[in-house]
Amino acid sequence: MELLKERIRKDGVMKPGHVLKVDNFLNHQMDIGLFNEIGKEFKRRFADVKVDKILTIEASGIGIAAIVAQYFECPVVFAKKSQSINLDGTMLSTQIESFTHKRKYEVIVASRFLSPGENILVIDDFLANGCAAMGLVHLIEAAHANLAGIGIVIEKGFQQGGVLLREKGYRVESLAIVEEMDPETQTITFRE
Repeated sequence: MELLKERIRKDGVMKPGHVLKVDNFLNHQMDIGLFNEIGKEFKRRFADVKVDKILTIEASGIGIAAIVAQYFECPVVFAKKSQSINLDGTMLSTQIESFTHKRKYEVIVASRFLSPGENILVIDDFLANGCAAMGLVHLIEAAHANLAGIGIVIEKGFQQGGVLLREKGYRVESLAIVEEMDPETQTITFRE
């Protein structure tokens, strides 16, 4: 998606340790016009599959998933990183490790929001090591629902997440795949 790549080139900041900051348009401050184009692109790429719900993880994926869901005309469910007093009923849970935060989380979803047989599309902002996406896939499997695919806004192609997911046979559609990035020169190369 050229529009997204150009925005990353213009406003993304590369830091040591394979960190790409896009917080001024994607995952802190949100550019809703760009999100609308992202939603249209995911709808185009997943036009051949039935999508009953979109599943993401808090917090960065929620805004993107909400806009994408408009194009699929379906609800969004997000996995929570903490238990709260207003969560009740049976919960589905799994552990994930965050590349960005360098810590493990138990993420939970009320089982009533993922039903057996539903087709669930995973949407997230980044794919690095694949831990978050695999965690969401585990929740879908635990619910006896079907994985419709995994939509990623930015994939770090030099890390193993995309390879691992694709080797498992999951359909992964990434809108921008970063091949290389150099924090010293602030240059970035995308996979074609």
